[in-house]
Amino acid sequence: MSAERTSGGGFDDRAARGARRESGDLRAAETTVLLIVALLLAIATVNDVVRQVHVNRRLIADLATWRSYTGRHYHNLSIKQDYSEHFMREVVCGNLSPGEPKQRTQLCLVITGPVVNGRRHVSGGWYLPAREEDESSMRYGCFGSAPVEFTCRR
Repeated sequence: MSAERTSGGGFDDRAARGARRESGDLRAAETTVLLIVALLLAIATVNDVVRQVHVNRRLIADLATWRSYTGRHYHNLSIKQDYSEHFMREVVCGNLSPGEPKQRTQLCLVITGPVVNGRRHVSGGWYLPAREEDESSMRYGCFGSAPVEFTCRR
């Protein structure tokens, strides 16, 4: 703290009090800003956790939907999520017969909508030949909404 001497040799209490008050005002402003930043970070964290829980629930339901639809209880399925414009649409692909992933003909299902009783709605799909990636030129036997929403080979 700085204090100024007065002409009488004493210290000027007003200058010292003014410096303390300015310091206290600055500290209060900094504390307020830090509390606001902490609150925003807490809200963002909660929002992210809730969103991730919903995504995980949807992905578990997607796997259950594919297994229910095909009657095959395979574990090596691939899931592609659609991140554009907050769609709740995934494409789940898996072999139609036992074997290593993508080594047999695959069925890809377009799965949409909310989770109801642990499953989601199958809006369409297509088949892929063995050992092929899911590219539009390789898709065949499209059904449901797939011919309209996705590029499928005729």
